[in-house]
Amino acid sequence: METFERAFGNTERAAVSTLRAIKDVEKLAKALQKAAREGNIGAIKRECSRLDPTLDSLKEEVSNAVAVWPFKDEEEEAYLRDHYADELRKTAAEKGLDLRERDGMLISHPSIVRILPGDRAVRIDKSKKATLRPSRLTEILVEQQKKPPRFRSDAFLKSLYEMYVLLAKAKQGTVIPLAMIYEAFTSCPGSKRDYSKIDFARDIYFLEQSDTLSTRSGYRVSFPSSTGSKKAKDTFSFVGPDKQVVTYYGIQFSGG
Repeated sequence: METFERAFGNTERAAVSTLRAIKDVEKLAKALQKAAREGNIGAIKRECSRLDPTLDSLKEEVSNAVAVWPFKDEEEEAYLRDHYADELRKTAAEKGLDLRERDGMLISHPSIVRILPGDRAVRIDKSKKATLRPSRLTEILVEQQKKPPRFRSDAFLKSLYEMYVLLAKAKQGTVIPLAMIYEAFTSCPGSKRDYSKIDFARDIYFLEQSDTLSTRSGYRVSFPSSTGSKKAKDTFSFVGPDKQVVTYYGIQFSGG
């Protein structure tokens, strides 16, 4: 089966060959210009005799470049839907980058990658990119790992606490399933598309790893597990930098 990496590579090589042929035509055109400027009839005839075959070569390279991409529209979408994730994970592994698949998305800590077949694009966190060549996308993910995550732990903690108070009915110390918090956060139409369970799990993970675990009024957050956490639909998972899967079930505020 043809892969995207091979197809992009062949297209790039065809473009390079076309550029080389363009330079050959440009070189002869400049020589012809010089001959005309100097009034050298012999040089004019010589360069003109070279232009035709060089132009034919350019036309051939252009034709090759136009025809080199092997996928039709429906084949592109099908490949992105059914095979692209596997190719990206394999390419990433060859570069030493770990990519884990969770809930139809790929996690490369701290980034979450969503494949958008219909758009011929991927979404890395909240940024939509048309970069689909696996080797280049792997480079981008490696670069992302070197950057500190843009996460406002204080604002997220405040939102969690306000929702917790509503759901716990002001009974501090009560363990509330995170699924209830998430459902409340994403109650508006389309919210779950823009803020998935993995996004929520990553924010929980970042908060837990931060120094901001207490509200201004002194209530400290914790994320206790439960026997109910065995139910996948009630849990939220993320992959840490050590490649370990971290699973969350409940939330609790205590103290104050």
